[in-house]
Amino acid sequence: MSAAGPRAGTASSDPLLQPFRLKGLMLRNRIVSTSHASMLDEGGLPLERYQRYHEEKARGGVAMTMVGGSAMTSPDSSWGGGQLDLSSDRIVPHLRSLSHRVHRHGAAVMCQVSHLGRRATAYAGNWLPPVAPSRVRESRNRNFPKEMDGADIDRIVEDYASAARRCAEGGLDGVETVTGGHLIGQFLSRRTNRRTDAFGGSLENRARFGLMVHEAIRHAVGDDFAVGIRFVVDEAADDGSNFEECLAFAKLFEREGHIDFFNCIVGRMDTDLALAEQNMPGMFTRSAPFLPLVGQFKRETRLPVIHAAAIRDVATARHAIHENLIDLVGMTRAHIADPDIVNKVMRGEEDRIRPCVGASYCLYKKVQCIHNPASGHETMIGHVIDRAETSKRVVVVGGGPGGMEAARVAAERGHEVTLLEAGARLGGQVLIAASARHRKDLIGIVDWRVDELVRLGVAVRLNTYADAELVLAEKPDAVIVATGGIPDMQMLDGAEHCDSVWDVLTGVVPAKEDVLIYDETGRQAAISCALHLARPGRVVRLAMADDTLAIETPYPDRVSFRKLASELGVRVAGDLRLVKVARQGDGIAAMFRHELTGAEAEMAAAQLVIERGTVPVEETYQQLRGRSANNGTTDLALMMGAGTKPPDGAQAAGSFVLHRIGDAVASRDVYSSIYEAYRLCSQL
Repeated sequence: MSAAGPRAGTASSDPLLQPFRLKGLMLRNRIVSTSHASMLDEGGLPLERYQRYHEEKARGGVAMTMVGGSAMTSPDSSWGGGQLDLSSDRIVPHLRSLSHRVHRHGAAVMCQVSHLGRRATAYAGNWLPPVAPSRVRESRNRNFPKEMDGADIDRIVEDYASAARRCAEGGLDGVETVTGGHLIGQFLSRRTNRRTDAFGGSLENRARFGLMVHEAIRHAVGDDFAVGIRFVVDEAADDGSNFEECLAFAKLFEREGHIDFFNCIVGRMDTDLALAEQNMPGMFTRSAPFLPLVGQFKRETRLPVIHAAAIRDVATARHAIHENLIDLVGMTRAHIADPDIVNKVMRGEEDRIRPCVGASYCLYKKVQCIHNPASGHETMIGHVIDRAETSKRVVVVGGGPGGMEAARVAAERGHEVTLLEAGARLGGQVLIAASARHRKDLIGIVDWRVDELVRLGVAVRLNTYADAELVLAEKPDAVIVATGGIPDMQMLDGAEHCDSVWDVLTGVVPAKEDVLIYDETGRQAAISCALHLARPGRVVRLAMADDTLAIETPYPDRVSFRKLASELGVRVAGDLRLVKVARQGDGIAAMFRHELTGAEAEMAAAQLVIERGTVPVEETYQQLRGRSANNGTTDLALMMGAGTKPPDGAQAAGSFVLHRIGDAVASRDVYSSIYEAYRLCSQL
């Protein structure tokens, strides 16, 4: 989405850099990071890892960071771990430390306080039964709640107030509650509130619990403390609250006068699909899908509006502020990709912002960005790379994501770096992945690194197959082999009759009209290929060794893959292991063995495409190994950040240290390759 307003500039001209007053709080700009469950707490407390993660956002220039996604107000509001526990005073000293660390960098900090209601679990945490307005089970959470009585209502209202008080005592600048699928929202919605007493039925009755909560919070924290609601503006369900009803609820909350802002969201969170398409839009959803609706909400209400939903880039954020669609823009996942967004905008380095590519990896492996290895690991590795004491000559073999990251980090360290890539383009397997329609934004992983390598002066030599002699001619002090892997067609009887997913996605091998795809990894590759082939109307079947489609993908992707497969008529069969393949006339006969019963069955197709991960490309590594100072062995302590020096005398002997990373070691994912490169090369 392109910016409709002015381009980036000074603080006096850029809409994003304008200050904003929220209650009595003066925010230094319009960019915030909204509440999310980082899973970095320790026993419900925000200790060093948690604090460092949020401090890095503050250091990067964000106006406000919001902590405590689904922070527990009550003992019976646990989903089993990964939440801040605001139900006792033990958290207050840690909140004080957190707020001090954020404030010293000029940012504000708020906390989300909430009761999960029926979203809590009875089978972990405190092992207490979940409670809700009515006995309506959530299909995603799968727990049957107890219908709340008067004592439950009084207790939980008081718990909200106590949680907010603890945040104020901890030096925070405000709190927000949550409607949506959480307890306040469960009272608001007809889908979950079937009561016939004073808390059910009419709009006013369904709002009663939420109004009581906010009145109690206001009495507990006073008039100067900022209090808001993460507020659903449309449940996007036939039996739920539409925009008009949500707007009516909002005006009730405004009229009561106990809240100071709305943090607007759309949709439900009671299914994976609702989360993926509405509440926390993933890769399959367009950028900033709800800005127009939230803009309409803002026009019809009077309190400040925050909004975050797939706003991944600065241009879109600037458009949202310039057009007065919202007052504060949440770039939460974008800050996981790059916590230095605001500083880069202020320095005129907007083009150097590491892009959020919408991969949802941060939802799968909490707050670990698919291509920023430092996020969530701030206590082990830094977002800023230190310069080395001595400059070295570093040769990187292979220009996939791992090799590019190795070259980038080594160059940031001040080393003289040469990158040798056999292909005509940098990017490796990411180029193939980004060829799938719904994954095209992954190319940002490559494009950002290409630009950084140019900036850093890395010597990139394409179309260069690097054998040992070519590498040694560079007289390296260190060699990083990042040659990746090739599709694993080994140890399969009849592999010569099969095509790989790579071959089909890149168009090297034309697809036939009747295709059978076999998936042994549960990753994105096989199902992406199936969807790619099914769109022109081919007959596509997918057999997999797992019992669940795309089992190794983030849950937003997994459910979206399933939805698209159903829409496009891809027939899926699970628990099948491919045993052998044979030619059958003009087609292929594939023999499968059922993983549970052992029964064998044959499937015929015109073409069989298989995905079994990769095998390392290691010829150059093996050629170099015996000539290296460390015999090509990487100390595991070095990979884990402890650090060890190369063997004594290596430089004097004119030798070099040799390491290999990524799929050149074993078949893994993009994040693993980049994380490995960063950890290793930040210590060269």
